[in-house]
Amino acid sequence: MAKAKNIFKARNLTRIAIILVGILIVVAAALFATKPGRRIISSPPVETHIQVEAGDTLSKILSDHNISGNDINTIAALLKKDCGVSGLRANSDVLVLQQKTNDAPVEKITLSSGAWKRIELTCTDGQWGAEIVSIEKDTRIVRRAGKISSGGTFSQTAIESNIPIGTVYDIINYLAFEIDFERDIQPGQEFAVLYEENMIDGKVIDGGRVIAISFDTHLDRRGKLKMYRYEKTDGKFGYYDEEGKGAIKSLKRTPIDGASISSKFNPNRKHPVLGFTRAHKGVDFRAASGTKIPAAGSGRVVKRAFDKGYGNFVRIRHANGFETVYAHMSKFQAGVNVGTTVAQGQIIGYVGSTGLSTGPHLHYEIIKNGVHVNPMTVTFPRIDDLTALQKESFLKVREKIDEAMIALEKNPRLSIPM
Repeated sequence: MAKAKNIFKARNLTRIAIILVGILIVVAAALFATKPGRRIISSPPVETHIQVEAGDTLSKILSDHNISGNDINTIAALLKKDCGVSGLRANSDVLVLQQKTNDAPVEKITLSSGAWKRIELTCTDGQWGAEIVSIEKDTRIVRRAGKISSGGTFSQTAIESNIPIGTVYDIINYLAFEIDFERDIQPGQEFAVLYEENMIDGKVIDGGRVIAISFDTHLDRRGKLKMYRYEKTDGKFGYYDEEGKGAIKSLKRTPIDGASISSKFNPNRKHPVLGFTRAHKGVDFRAASGTKIPAAGSGRVVKRAFDKGYGNFVRIRHANGFETVYAHMSKFQAGVNVGTTVAQGQIIGYVGSTGLSTGPHLHYEIIKNGVHVNPMTVTFPRIDDLTALQKESFLKVREKIDEAMIALEKNPRLSIPM
């Protein structure tokens, strides 16, 4: 009986405890119940997502959302000074405006500029501050390979091999020192590329650094091209062949990547405008008017003028007795004048049809020791060969890269984490 009484008491205590908890919950709910004019603390903020379009400006977007002119000026100054952003990019940048409620002022602005750059602007006690948010990448090394089909192009085949378009442009830029992508690309040519892929949550966002390139040209004069990325102790990097010789040359055969040839180097060509035989001392590259023209190599501008034949043209003097000429420009690049030192790839002008020209194109000449030579066949000097000590280190790096190439060739679906 005593035992039964104890059980009964225990049950009563449990019931009393449950009743007390219920009373506490009711009291707490009453204390935090919504009253007129009071915001619910747990409610999520209101977010407005804005894709920047052509014609949009920061001032226009923010003023449309009731942000004052003074605050807009402060935000613009913070973006420029602390974040390196001087304007918005149409079809790329996205703004997210955050408010506590629909009627509350904007208290946070997030600017996403591409996949890897995000800026957060926060207003605290009326003061705006900016912070660049670090986005963690999942970077992996992958191998992709392809084979040029009949009528196919390198860029088309590379994209079909799932190489990101930005990486394809980088590969073309490196190979352009050896390959004419208009004339040298043939069916059956095979290539393999080792490069970095940047991912977020398992999704590939873009390509990173190109680690190695192998291209079987099937051409007697070129054979199988190989390039390896190698970083020196000073942090500078370059691309080198299997022996450690610089794969990057002093000049490029085709200044405009991917441009097709409309007229070859020919000492006996009939001039399309003058109508009589006149040596064509360069190569014409077909391109739309306004296309940017990069310098084929580093050098100094020795002439920038108008000529009735060349139209607007630029002449650059390079090392080792080389000079290049770029003719029929629609206009010159601002700041590129006689005496200006230019880097390889720097924009010097824009494609046009000035002078004796039948349509927009770039006329490109290479002069070696005062004599015009064929840009498609001339041998360019290498730059940046490695020292004996650097070469010893490079060969060890190359060995590891080759091992990665072989491993990923056997297992195409695998990748190597960085």
